[in-house]
Amino acid sequence: MKKRIVLPALLLLVGTQTYAQKKWTETPKNSHNIVQNQGGQTLGYSPKSGIKIIQAGGLAFKDLNKNGKLDIYEDWRKPVAERAKDLASKMTVEQMAGLMLYSRHQAIPAQEAGMFTGTYNEKPFSKSGAKSSDLSDQQIAFLTKDNLRHVLMTSVESPIVAATWNNNIQALVEGIGMGIPSNNSSDPRNGANKDAEYNAGSGGAISQWPEELGLAATFDAAITEQFGAIAAKEYRAMGITTALSPQIDLATEPRWNRFVGTFGEDPKLATDMARAYVDGFQTSPKSINAYEGWGNQSVNAMIKHWPSGGPEEGGRDGHFAYGKFAVYPGNNFETHLKPFTDGAFQLKGATKKASAVMPYYTISYDQDKKYGENVGNGFSKYIITDLLRDKYGYDGVVCTDWLITADEGAKPDIFSGKSWGVEKLSVAERHYKVLMAGVDQFGGNNDINPVLEAYQMGIKEHGESFMRKRFEQSAVRLLLNIFRVGLFENSYLDPNETKAIVGKPDFMKAGYDAQLKSVVMIKNQNKTLPIAKGKTVYIPKRVTPAGINFFGQPSPEKIEYPVNLELIKKYYTVTDDPNKADFAIVFIKSPISGGYSRADREAGGNGYVPISLQLKDYTAVDARAQSIAAGDPVIDPTITNRSYLNKTSKSNSYPDLNTILETKKAMNGKPVLVSVNISNPMVFGEFEKEVDAIVGEFGVQVEALLDIVSGKTEPSGLLPLQMPLNMTTVEKQMEDVPHDMTPYKDATGNVYDFGFGLNWKGVIKDARTAKYSVKK
Repeated sequence: MKKRIVLPALLLLVGTQTYAQKKWTETPKNSHNIVQNQGGQTLGYSPKSGIKIIQAGGLAFKDLNKNGKLDIYEDWRKPVAERAKDLASKMTVEQMAGLMLYSRHQAIPAQEAGMFTGTYNEKPFSKSGAKSSDLSDQQIAFLTKDNLRHVLMTSVESPIVAATWNNNIQALVEGIGMGIPSNNSSDPRNGANKDAEYNAGSGGAISQWPEELGLAATFDAAITEQFGAIAAKEYRAMGITTALSPQIDLATEPRWNRFVGTFGEDPKLATDMARAYVDGFQTSPKSINAYEGWGNQSVNAMIKHWPSGGPEEGGRDGHFAYGKFAVYPGNNFETHLKPFTDGAFQLKGATKKASAVMPYYTISYDQDKKYGENVGNGFSKYIITDLLRDKYGYDGVVCTDWLITADEGAKPDIFSGKSWGVEKLSVAERHYKVLMAGVDQFGGNNDINPVLEAYQMGIKEHGESFMRKRFEQSAVRLLLNIFRVGLFENSYLDPNETKAIVGKPDFMKAGYDAQLKSVVMIKNQNKTLPIAKGKTVYIPKRVTPAGINFFGQPSPEKIEYPVNLELIKKYYTVTDDPNKADFAIVFIKSPISGGYSRADREAGGNGYVPISLQLKDYTAVDARAQSIAAGDPVIDPTITNRSYLNKTSKSNSYPDLNTILETKKAMNGKPVLVSVNISNPMVFGEFEKEVDAIVGEFGVQVEALLDIVSGKTEPSGLLPLQMPLNMTTVEKQMEDVPHDMTPYKDATGNVYDFGFGLNWKGVIKDARTAKYSVKK
């Protein structure tokens, strides 16, 4: 007679032939359940998704594909590389194609007008009865029908709404197919302007830091790394696991309108800052062995834009057909790679390399030394495979910039698709060319169909086995970035924790301190600054002429105070009568102008006009007679010279110069301070001699600026860029060469060169200026 064996209730037989005691507990939350494994990973799942918890070795795992057994990709004990390879091998072509998509911009809730509209049950949000955190019709469609799993978030109503929306999206995708989580991402959203899209979308509560160029102005990589570490915590609390940053283009072309989003023009400083930024974001407070140095508080950093969009010819930007060419008259291509190869690919932290790379829109003109192609970087096999992949050994995700596979606009200045160099290919053919170049993902594409068409093109040319292998290669890379940040284990958030983390006092203080350290005192004649609190200040209104915004929409003239006067009143008495004021502050911005004119084109010209860095109108008498690059086979096939020689740029900034001169006259010898919001190098010679002090800032709160002006904090920032003597030196500099302008010398003898800045004692000379000094 056999002996009867009675098993304790906690001994289960699941998936193996061995008995093991249960080593996990489960706790229900509002939107999801949390499973705690003893000595192992914490899991989160939604009961709505239909997945079950299975047990092996006494531990809990999620049965994401609902097959009743523990697959390798579901086993959190396994190395992430092994899990990603297993999952990719199990995916259908349609699932892999969806993984290659990266959504267009998603506002939460969806906008009712403009470029990024959405509906809820086919109604605009305000008439739908939907919650702000609900998924839009369009989001549900691209997640379910197109298998998309990478979502770009823009504005959100509040951090709690962001967290709740994240839980809703994760519950939906968890119950579909292989249960692959959504990898949500964001462009930079920690700037100091609470009215900006991303900051406003964070409820104004997220920690506020200077712009990237302002971080460079601290000349302190530790501050940039601290920013990354804090921003990563806030991102994760809002459900964001990929940062579409940093922008590490070497800004050697002073007229480029994306200069402010970079770490400046110096290769060494930009390299150190790039490394610090990525280390801060990707290094989790606690790494997990199976994640290979990453952790569940890591944030993927997508560095941009390979191989640098900095040397745009004439400063015109690649978002538009008129700015599609990056040029290298100084043969300085390799220097532009340094922030990537020596910075973001050589991290101090355990994640080793930035997890993703975005090529820029531009055609790196005549740099393809193997195939001889002049195509946008995302289409270039030489730029992606031969250089990035093979020469520099990068095997992470490469994602195109947004909309490179779409058709360009009807005119060169229309914001539309950016298929530079392959304009005559079909949309599907562009997708295929991107894949064959070695790129993994299509930025700004919610539609799976052209990816599947590209797959069929590959079958015809190379066979099914080749294309399946090619898709799996990209799928593994993309899945790794989802596994390494812990989303397969737990992608859910507690909104109460989100509220406590985003914008917590310590984070706000750190951001504010960085703002203070980024402010550069450029001029301080006769020690005008500091000016003690309690004095009376005159602040003139700022005039912004009517114009056209970045997206081509008209913007009306504005006459308004440039800052919130209530904030000024915390420091000084404010008057609108210069006669009653002790001093004046004139707030201006770096000069702005376009690089293309429809009127010029319609009058028989080529359409190209100079981009000016001075406040007055500018005539380009020193420009190139023949442009280095030209050509648009669709819009302007006849234009072979984009020169703007002897043409005049009408300034949108001339009211700032008028205001400075009028204020100088009105103050009748009393101190005039100019505060410049710096986004680019600018010509100071038009007004410097007329004012007593100049302070430069790169996106800071008014309070931070006034803490400097009032003497509460001593200025310590340094210029991360040269300020040119005049537009002649701007025209004669080479787009790809750093530090090649003649800098401006002011009335006190100070030279506004890279690394220059003043404190109360005079010109700053310290360890930072020694480390980053440039030998002339």
